[in-house]
Amino acid sequence: MNITERAKAPTPKFFRILRTIGLSLLAVSGTIIAAPVALPVGVVTMAGYVAVAGGVLSAVSQITVDDTANKAVQNDAVE
Repeated sequence: MNITERAKAPTPKFFRILRTIGLSLLAVSGTIIAAPVALPVGVVTMAGYVAVAGGVLSAVSQITVDDTANKAVQNDAVE
């Protein structure tokens, strides 16, 4: 199974929730980094780390596959 098949395959509910949390972290940290006001360096640095963590969390959660649902989809495609 290659990466595109994994991304298109069904994702377990727990990992869908984690993916949403990761995307939310990414959006909030991106907003902080791009803020038009001067923020302390520590806040901007922390937002950068949170952006990386959110991106990794979202990516890993997206390629996690629910094997039982994936086998059912594959069996339907074969028939």
